[in-house]
Amino acid sequence: MDYDSVVDELYALRPEEFTAARASAMAAARTAGDRELAERIRALRKPSLAAWVSNLLVRSSPGEVEPLLRLGEGLRQAHQDLDGAQLRELSRRQHALIRALSMQARLLAKEAGHPIGESVQREVENTLHAVLADPEAARAWAGGRLTKPLSATVGFPAVAEGARPPRPAPAPAPSRPGRKASEQQRRRLDRAREDAEAAERELRELQDEAEAAGRAAAEAKEQVDGAQQRVEELTEELERARSDHQQARFAERAARERSRTADRRARDAGRRAATAAAQLERLTSPDV
Repeated sequence: MDYDSVVDELYALRPEEFTAARASAMAAARTAGDRELAERIRALRKPSLAAWVSNLLVRSSPGEVEPLLRLGEGLRQAHQDLDGAQLRELSRRQHALIRALSMQARLLAKEAGHPIGESVQREVENTLHAVLADPEAARAWAGGRLTKPLSATVGFPAVAEGARPPRPAPAPAPSRPGRKASEQQRRRLDRAREDAEAAERELRELQDEAEAAGRAAAEAKEQVDGAQQRVEELTEELERARSDHQQARFAERAARERSRTADRRARDAGRRAATAAAQLERLTSPDV
């Protein structure tokens, strides 16, 4: 039993499972005689819903982590080196990527049994903005152990139409190392563009999936409504059948009672007839 494995296990759980699992892990550490580990586990904080959703995105979609981190590196470098038009284009792609990931996080949360509202989704989006703007936030998010949503401590400045970001003071003509650094920046920018384009494609795919899911949900609702109506009709039929059955049972008991009464009356009449016949026979006998 080690600290990192315990932390990974706890922060992979759903929020309502965290507290009990943490207490169980603390007890196990104490039983093993590791009081220091038990205290470290006790200090772990339960994640907020937005933090849990952000962790869920990292754990469920590990392939999305590295592209977002590379895009953040490229964007931070681009704000130092690129002109306004390029920055505006990258900013547009940045927002498309964040929107796609936040939608994906919302779907994952719903599948995990915790649908989220707009306010929690905004906190998830703010966390992703922080990941792009702040290297420390990026490392914290990639670890999948957030306890609360992140906010960018280092933001990307807005770029006005036709404006250019501040550039460093003129320097002497670049030497060979300078050209190498410029080539690295261009490669980072190319990667950032590729990641942003991939994110736009994913966004379109997610939007298509969302529309298809919406249509499927509408069809399912119609089926549910139809089934509900049928259930109501069958319930009414069942109630009528139960009522008819009850009335039939009452009628059957009444008929049986009438039959028993008729049988008794018939037997009584038979006895009376036999008695009358015997008396008549005695009266008409020649011996009398």
